[in-house]
Amino acid sequence: MSEAHAVAAREPGPMLPVAAVQDLVCRQAIRQREERISLAAALGRVLAQDVTAAEPFPPFAASTKDGYAVVAQSGPGTYPVQGHVMAGRPADYAQLPGRVSYIATGAPLPEGADAIVMVEDTEPCGDHVHIKVQVAPGTDVRPVGADLEQGALVLPRGKKLGPVETGLLATVGAARVPVYRRPKVTVLSTGDEICAPWETPGYGQIRDSNHIMLSGMALAMGTETSIDGAIAPDEPNRLRAALETALADCDVLITSGGVSMGERDLLPALLQDIGAEVHTERVLMKPGKPFTFATRTRAANAGTQLVFALPGNPASSLVTFFLFVAPALRKMQGRHPYALPRVGVTAAEPLKRDPYRPEYHRVTLSWDEALHDGLGGYRALSTGSQKSSRLMSMLDADALVEIPAGEGVIVPGAVVPAIDLRQL
Repeated sequence: MSEAHAVAAREPGPMLPVAAVQDLVCRQAIRQREERISLAAALGRVLAQDVTAAEPFPPFAASTKDGYAVVAQSGPGTYPVQGHVMAGRPADYAQLPGRVSYIATGAPLPEGADAIVMVEDTEPCGDHVHIKVQVAPGTDVRPVGADLEQGALVLPRGKKLGPVETGLLATVGAARVPVYRRPKVTVLSTGDEICAPWETPGYGQIRDSNHIMLSGMALAMGTETSIDGAIAPDEPNRLRAALETALADCDVLITSGGVSMGERDLLPALLQDIGAEVHTERVLMKPGKPFTFATRTRAANAGTQLVFALPGNPASSLVTFFLFVAPALRKMQGRHPYALPRVGVTAAEPLKRDPYRPEYHRVTLSWDEALHDGLGGYRALSTGSQKSSRLMSMLDADALVEIPAGEGVIVPGAVVPAIDLRQL
């Protein structure tokens, strides 16, 4: 018996349903520790603590219009202009009844003024101004704390920070932001049949698309990931060495290839050889049945590493990434819920069912205002051939329609659940 065959000769265990594997993965994924970073570097990160307002905003009563600050009870009439108040330049006097102050949008009201008359309701009269309307106290005034009361929750823990969120943090003076550390991810492609994208394939070889694709997905999810990576051959000692090198400095290892039932599919056994616990090797799904998930305890209480050994076929590899790797990375970064959201979509064409396994069919989504009695909804259109080797099936895919196992087809017009990939 060859060395490769000796390593690979093992029982793969039961084929688990998708939900069970997702639960298993998310139980093993541990949220990363906290760190504080500058607000300028916080875009895309996830808050590790609630952020509250230390003071009310605005901290002063401000005008919402260009106009005149008045004492409302004075009413319409012609009044002398006591002064001009501009944004960032508060008045150094108290507003007297029977007088008005020109005021710009955003400027603080002079002490004693309680309303604004907008410019359109006034008429200049030399060094006086004619007020044409009666206004009530508070008219066109933004009071103290109108946007945020002191102590109010600004952003909750677990919130991903986009441009609006960072703008709110700037508003309340959060110059240093508590966030979860980015997981370190290493991606490793395996197989004698692949070569680097810049190389000319030998006979029987193809260029490796998985490494750059999976690295890009991990990067897009906010992890620390290197795009550069070697290809590990299907030779036990060299593959074992590549695994140990890849696991030397990462929180998550993602591999592709080497997890099926062939003589050269060595990864599950080699992971056990280097001290990893293999939790599952097969999932009841299509595509992506040959999927291995393992964990490895680091020395000196440095935590647990997650290992996702994905199928080598690129469409299978990407589908398993969405279903299992993405929820784990979301949890590690403090996101909730972990799994990508599901939406109900309407089948635009017949979708064939597999008799034995649920299938994750790649589709594009288009909004149709006529669906659901004019309320509108998404129609799902297949991306074409769903072969696990066909990466083109992922191009422009907006969602994965979950087709249950069984006979026949999902008929056009049926509403089916789909995983929304646009939320990745």
